[in-house]
Amino acid sequence: MTDEKNIVADNEDWDLVIKPKAKLFDLQLKEVWRYRDLLVLFVKRDFTAQYKQTILGPVWHIIQPVFTTIMFVIIFDKIANIPTDGIHPVLFYMSGITIWNYFASCLNSTSNTFVANAGIFGKVYFPRLVIPLSVTVSNMVRFGIQFLILISVMIFYNFRDTPFHIYWTWIIIPFLVLLMAAMGLGLGIIISSLTTKYRDLAILTGFGVQLLMYATPIAYPLSFIEDNPIGWIAHLNPLTGIVEAFKFALFNNAPFHQAALIYSIFFTVIILFGGLLIFNKVEKNFMDTV
Repeated sequence: MTDEKNIVADNEDWDLVIKPKAKLFDLQLKEVWRYRDLLVLFVKRDFTAQYKQTILGPVWHIIQPVFTTIMFVIIFDKIANIPTDGIHPVLFYMSGITIWNYFASCLNSTSNTFVANAGIFGKVYFPRLVIPLSVTVSNMVRFGIQFLILISVMIFYNFRDTPFHIYWTWIIIPFLVLLMAAMGLGLGIIISSLTTKYRDLAILTGFGVQLLMYATPIAYPLSFIEDNPIGWIAHLNPLTGIVEAFKFALFNNAPFHQAALIYSIFFTVIILFGGLLIFNKVEKNFMDTV
């Protein structure tokens, strides 16, 4: 009787076979692609759940960069009188805030992947990497809204004292956005993997992101701190090259440091690949510690 059951089991065709990962470098990216429909569902869920019980909904994406830009103009332009490399202060600050917000959203949202989704992970199988990827994609919608606001402000100032032009350098903007997404994803999943054991890292992450913004040329140009004794901090910051390149692509008159962008690219590749490896290792037994 037992032999007959084994024969029947051997002849059955299974639609899905779940096997344990045997290798550290087995990232199962093909499995993530197979679950792309689930990724789309998670993106819709994140966007809907975020604004379901809010009064203004996606309008917050407009209010936040506008009011932050106003505060930066008052503090860094009017009071501190920090130069903006020939770019109108409003456009200088809003462009930096736009690209920075995307990075900060990706990092903060993916840094608690395991803790926030432990209930789902413990009940049903799907590639765990789908969750942080969906967060990165959903935050791209937010970036798209804020980028359109930035373009609208640029067109507005075209009728005043700052001509609006679409330069050839705009073609590198999608690459810079993907680069920022990859860096936010890589750092986020590393932090998420560590917070399964050390919960207070989540608090440190929120605080660290705020400090990191001031180490990135968002409120000041990189040229302003070239001769400053602590200017090396901004040069070591891998976000500096991306932010400076983003402003150069938009306005075509901002200083562009190729070496800084190359450094950012290499750092992003290393941090993303390392993050995927750590994520792959932790997801095997995170349910025992989360």
